[in-house]
Amino acid sequence: MDVVATRVDPSRLPMWAAGILAFVCGAILAFSGWSEWEWRNNELRNAEVELGNLTRSLTQHVEDTFELADSLIRGVVTALERDDGKPGGIERLQAFLTARKANLGRVRGIFAYDQSGAWLATTEDVNLSNYNNADRDYFARHRISADRSLLIGRPVRSKSGGQWVITLSRRWNHADGRFAGVVAATIDVAYFAQFYRQFDVGHRGTISLMARDGTLLADNSIPNPQELGRPMLETIPYHPLSGVLRFRLADDDLDRIGTYQHAQRYPFLVLATRTQADVLAVWRRDALIRVGVLVCLVALVVAIGAFLVKQLLQRQRLAAALAAKEENFRLLAEGSSDIVTRIELDECIGYVSPSTMRVLGWHPSQLLGKRAISGVNPLDRPQLQEMLDQIKKGIVDEARATYRMRRRDKSEIWVEATIRATRRPDGTLDGFVAVTRDVTQQKALQGRLETLAIEDGLTGLANRRRFDERLLEEWGRAYRDKTSLALLMIDIDHFKAFNDSYGHPAGDECLHTVAGILADEAQRSSDLAARYGGEEFAILLPNTDAAGCARLGERIRRALHEARITHDHNGPGIVTASIGGAVCRPGFERSAGPASLIEAADRALYAAKDGGRDRVVMAGEIIELPSGKTPATVPA
Repeated sequence: MDVVATRVDPSRLPMWAAGILAFVCGAILAFSGWSEWEWRNNELRNAEVELGNLTRSLTQHVEDTFELADSLIRGVVTALERDDGKPGGIERLQAFLTARKANLGRVRGIFAYDQSGAWLATTEDVNLSNYNNADRDYFARHRISADRSLLIGRPVRSKSGGQWVITLSRRWNHADGRFAGVVAATIDVAYFAQFYRQFDVGHRGTISLMARDGTLLADNSIPNPQELGRPMLETIPYHPLSGVLRFRLADDDLDRIGTYQHAQRYPFLVLATRTQADVLAVWRRDALIRVGVLVCLVALVVAIGAFLVKQLLQRQRLAAALAAKEENFRLLAEGSSDIVTRIELDECIGYVSPSTMRVLGWHPSQLLGKRAISGVNPLDRPQLQEMLDQIKKGIVDEARATYRMRRRDKSEIWVEATIRATRRPDGTLDGFVAVTRDVTQQKALQGRLETLAIEDGLTGLANRRRFDERLLEEWGRAYRDKTSLALLMIDIDHFKAFNDSYGHPAGDECLHTVAGILADEAQRSSDLAARYGGEEFAILLPNTDAAGCARLGERIRRALHEARITHDHNGPGIVTASIGGAVCRPGFERSAGPASLIEAADRALYAAKDGGRDRVVMAGEIIELPSGKTPATVPA
């Protein structure tokens, strides 16, 4: 039987080669187009992330600025209402504002007006009789509304200085609750505009401070202050508190990327925008180069006539493309300020970018082959090891962590690392890529902001907010554990007379000294000493009975005597305090609450005052009243 051999017609080889070549070239062009599109989208996403980080930072800056102004306003309101109708009150307030003028910082000025809008006192060097602010919108709002919360007004031109300012104001009342006037603080619009110009958002980018309704308060690019107060955007959603917008401004025809961040404590938001043209400018330039190179390579491959030569050239081109991608990765990694690390499956370092020299002090060659977590603080290693294990198991493909790393000089820094899995074409894991950046300064700033949020600025003790939080925590703990919870309320005797006689600086020093005594006496880590308000302090004592609470109160009273702070308007001739204490067992007193413990201690405090001051009185105690009055029992 004859065997017929099937052979490929040589004449068809060019057609097959052309078909295969066309298919391969088309696939390459399609993949490159998809890659360029993904690259473009990645540029836009990176811009959104950068703008989001910027708006969060700027929002915190504005909140801190408004909180500073609000604290000054509240202090003036307190002084006005305390001295309302008393001789010399306005003169004292004016002296206080004049003394504070040099320390206002970001705040332009503080102003106090009466119910007719006449100026009572201010930090500005002007003739008060020449001005009246009854025509201001914020003054009219406060006059007709009993709401005493902070009001942030639209930008107005200052009557005393002529500059454009943002106003923050509160209403103050007479003792009977009638409208008595307004206290306002101003912040220059130019301050925010100048501050925002420090940040690079492109030639046509904007950074805007707006009211919650979209009204413009300040902008980094406003050529005419008359544009202040206009609505910049029709609507910006309040939920979520932050987000990304794609829009066009009314006065230009440019597609923009914007991120907004609403403040949590005040009714404003920050909007940062960049034009898509600015964001994609570098990508367009590089894409043209890449596409040009790709077209040339494809044209070269097509020009090759022979099938075998075409295949060889195609393999060479694919190998060259792979090498180019690897080189691009190395160029990007070596040009980045962050540390880019390639971690092998055995968790050892296979590649690390040169920026490790600047961040950690180690040359890249000194880290190759070392374990990736060897320089991590031992307390943070379990967290990082768990991340690597989860990526190995396929639970996640990417993870992020913040931890401490040891530098070559033995110091430690905080870093933030994003670790992503890398996989072979068949989907199996072949290692990790980690991008690490130094966040030490951010961590320090975060710690400082957290401290400011819970600490009283004058005394260094916990503030009222922190006290309220801890009271709820300790009440819940005492309820669960069936333990007791004690509270001491301490009020400095005749402190107003002390302030009036020796001045507010001496009063502040007195409060600082008393706070030091309380901090020394509240020795347990669970005890909390706080400034409750004005000259009143509180000490929260978990797991303490009535006897222990009374002993601590007596130690504080004796320590105040030993401090020997002169007070001629107090009976003993020195600063003393009235102290009231109360103890509760939440687990056994189901009808009670945290407020009831405060009320009981407060009643004991007032009983100590009624009993002649300079004493400790516990809730439920029978006390002797002066001048032959009948002994009284303090309600528990």
